[in-house]
Amino acid sequence: MSKKRKNQPEKPEIERQSDYYKLKTDAVNDLVTASEDNSPEVSEEELRAYRSGPKMKVADWVKMLFIKAWFAGAVCFFFLWGLGIFLPSELDLLVVTGFALGVVTDLMTNPVLRFFEKTKGENARWMMVTRKSYSGLFLNILYGYVILFLVYMLYNVINLVIIHFTGPADTVPLGVEPVLFGAFCLGFDLLLIQLKRAIGQMVHGAAKKPA
Repeated sequence: MSKKRKNQPEKPEIERQSDYYKLKTDAVNDLVTASEDNSPEVSEEELRAYRSGPKMKVADWVKMLFIKAWFAGAVCFFFLWGLGIFLPSELDLLVVTGFALGVVTDLMTNPVLRFFEKTKGENARWMMVTRKSYSGLFLNILYGYVILFLVYMLYNVINLVIIHFTGPADTVPLGVEPVLFGAFCLGFDLLLIQLKRAIGQMVHGAAKKPA
């Protein structure tokens, strides 16, 4: 009489293993043949649940304002402060700074704004010049001089008002520093962009009116 084999797998266990490997094979085949045509649609809520990132979300408009103010402040730090000892002439310093402000806007600020776009052209509303060409660079340089002139005049007005109430002082009451300079540039930038948008709407509305 023969003995029964030990550790002989039972038939249900074999079937379970066979089904397991079959599921694995099917999953691999589905992954290899996946495409936009045969993939099921997934809701935006479900996609958002699996996206990595910080729990605290920052509004897009806050990011845009911070980026624009930060780059303007960086121009102040590296050019107005950094070149102040090498360019004693105030006019020369302003010419270089205005040029740098336009170049940085075209080559750094605007590309970063475009990088954060969820749809193409979404952040164009935050830019005065939206062209990506040499003509856009030239226009941004001119725009940089306009912004710098307005900020320069604002500093003068603020200092004159302070001196009017406090009397003459040995030093300038409100000196130029990156944070406030960036905030002033941002304020005038937003004001001019809003003015551009308003003029565009007026022109567009006038073109629609029947003659």
